[in-house]
Amino acid sequence: MARKKANNGLLAILAGLIVLVCLGMWYAGKVEKEGIAAQQPRSEAPSATEESDDAASTTRVKSGETAPDFTVAMTGGDSIRLSDLRGKVVLLNFWATWCPPCRMELSRVQEDILDRFAGQEFVFLPVSRGEKPEEVEAFRQENGYTFPMGLDPRKTVYDLYATNYIPRNFLIDREGRVVKTSVGYDEAEFSALIEAVEQAIQQR
Repeated sequence: MARKKANNGLLAILAGLIVLVCLGMWYAGKVEKEGIAAQQPRSEAPSATEESDDAASTTRVKSGETAPDFTVAMTGGDSIRLSDLRGKVVLLNFWATWCPPCRMELSRVQEDILDRFAGQEFVFLPVSRGEKPEEVEAFRQENGYTFPMGLDPRKTVYDLYATNYIPRNFLIDREGRVVKTSVGYDEAEFSALIEAVEQAIQQR
């Protein structure tokens, strides 16, 4: 009887371990498919800058095209319509709270983008893809972010611009045209994005 109980206990432990392994494999697959892991080598990550076929095939709006119009609810309770921002340069950023490179990119936004272009005709518009408002608000509070964030729980806005991968950036000029796109995050690409914002602001 004691041996039977011990065997049952061992089987329960093994079953628990199998479940944990399966969950770990599922989450790893989700991160690999939906985001670009922060530790992933740049040469393996799809990049619009490098003309990656994979990234290009999932990008619905290319440079030179008019940015599709949309209205997005914001964390503060207001809403923003993209076409109402004509005359300003807009950096549209798609991200998610669970995405490591998205977190790295957002951590640089306040100093490198918002502070740098304060007072300019420029709008940073981060849109959370596929997440509930309460998840986004908890993330804002946790990280001390005070800038408003767009809410796209059903991916309605995201689906206008792409079919896969975050973070994504679409730089939109004063006339509503996309002038630069980027997929993923690294320091060099982020620096190039900042430079592109500077150039778009200077153009009249």
